[in-house]
Amino acid sequence: MTTRVTDTTMIAHGALRVPGVTIDAYNAELRAGKTFVGDRASTQAFRDLLEKARAEMRKAGSDPLGDKPTKELSKKKLDKVLLEGDPEAAGVVHGAIEEFAAELAKVAACLLELKAWRAVARLVVGGGLRASRIGELAIGRASVLLKAEGHEVEMRPIHHNPDEAGLIGAVHLAPPWMFAGHDAILALDIGGSNIRAGIVALNCKKAADLSRSEVHSADIWEYAKDETKPSRSDVVEHIGDVLKRLVRKAEKADLTLAPVVGIACPGIIAADGSIERGGQNLPGNWESNRFNLPLELGKRLPTIAGQETTVLMHNDAVVQGLSEKPWVQDVEHWGVLTIGTGLGNAAFTNSAENE
Repeated sequence: MTTRVTDTTMIAHGALRVPGVTIDAYNAELRAGKTFVGDRASTQAFRDLLEKARAEMRKAGSDPLGDKPTKELSKKKLDKVLLEGDPEAAGVVHGAIEEFAAELAKVAACLLELKAWRAVARLVVGGGLRASRIGELAIGRASVLLKAEGHEVEMRPIHHNPDEAGLIGAVHLAPPWMFAGHDAILALDIGGSNIRAGIVALNCKKAADLSRSEVHSADIWEYAKDETKPSRSDVVEHIGDVLKRLVRKAEKADLTLAPVVGIACPGIIAADGSIERGGQNLPGNWESNRFNLPLELGKRLPTIAGQETTVLMHNDAVVQGLSEKPWVQDVEHWGVLTIGTGLGNAAFTNSAENE
């Protein structure tokens, strides 16, 4: 199932048109039986493939990657093995990359068969795995495999570090007139294991197309590792406190904040700011019709610099994809894949009339 564009609102939660871009579809939930096809190209899927390769080596005598469990091998460590490690150890990692790239290409091919995706000429790939050499190699190999299968599409890593892309993309949710006379906005990127909040400097004077937007400062809370097992209410209170701290930090940095908070959140985002489905990995019930995150945050941060706060929330893959907007102006149709706990996705069409 895939969410289709029917709305024309440009300032709304889950807006299906934003300045310069139409969101053709997002959060496609491709299934093979009872499983999601996208799970074949998740971060966990890569680690499962790596563990399988290591298990085969153990049966043959020894594991060149040592005794540390696969789940504890950081991306940084695996990158180092590729560059400097024992050839056999590097071979194990390369093998897992090759298998993962094949699965990533298959999932991308399935998406490209969907009506809303058939004209896509470029796929940008973000998510946690992209922030590593192993991720970049998997993306490059998947691109080659797609072309070999006859798909006229290019796959490339997203420009920004994924940790920042989910914040930077928020500047493309609102029309430029909302930023007039301001230097920055507040942004949130809510994930299944952590929450990032940051001040995104617009740098409009350097680039009117917002291509020079950057994260000025950020706060990261890995709530999944918190021994207190925070509830939904705890998370909302924490976010409210962090946003207030960031307002003060912006003031100290002499940054004039626009009265806008952009939020990237998993799931299908309704126009009223509720989550229709897809929030199952978040703590507590975020899909309840009695819960509305934008309204809750509006209560905790009603004004910014004396102006009423506008909170805009959209799907996390959509927001991460929008961070790439300045670099896809040479194609009409494009899409984003985000490799994380699952495989987030969105398809876009550039449309100048929306500016």
